[in-house]
Amino acid sequence: MNKLSARIKLRPASIADITLLNHWDKQQHNIDSDPNDDWNWEHELMHKPAWREQLMAELDGRPIGFVQIIDPHEEESHYWGEVERDLRAIDIWLGEEEDLGKGYGSVIMTQAIERCFEASEVTAILIDPLVSNVKAHRFYERFGFRFVERRFFGEDDCFVFQLKREEWRS
Repeated sequence: MNKLSARIKLRPASIADITLLNHWDKQQHNIDSDPNDDWNWEHELMHKPAWREQLMAELDGRPIGFVQIIDPHEEESHYWGEVERDLRAIDIWLGEEEDLGKGYGSVIMTQAIERCFEASEVTAILIDPLVSNVKAHRFYERFGFRFVERRFFGEDDCFVFQLKREEWRS
């Protein structure tokens, strides 16, 4: 574990994080990566279904990002449509633009992937960056995610990428 990895921790998000999450939602880099979603934090932070984890990423105790991990087969809105069992899907972002490009996202993503694959039944992880978010595509490809398809999720034109367990382990 490198020094940065030891300094970044994931913890459950709570209603106490609502002001910060609402602030992060107004940051342009976050709007650019997720322009059509209203996370409705007041509701979502109080709703704790078995199929979802909402996590705050902290650097030395300072919140720097958010991660959501879901079971897309069980998720109640069926956002991902009909998908096989034993998958996970990840949403991840850093809150402040000043925290971009420092390696924090890589550490957080590694921790999120490891968390997904802790469950031995999980075979793969899905992500859905906007087609226009070329930096995100390169970021995910560095972890071994492979392009699956281009797909609309509501108004969002996205690429679906998948990371298979065996590709992560190799």
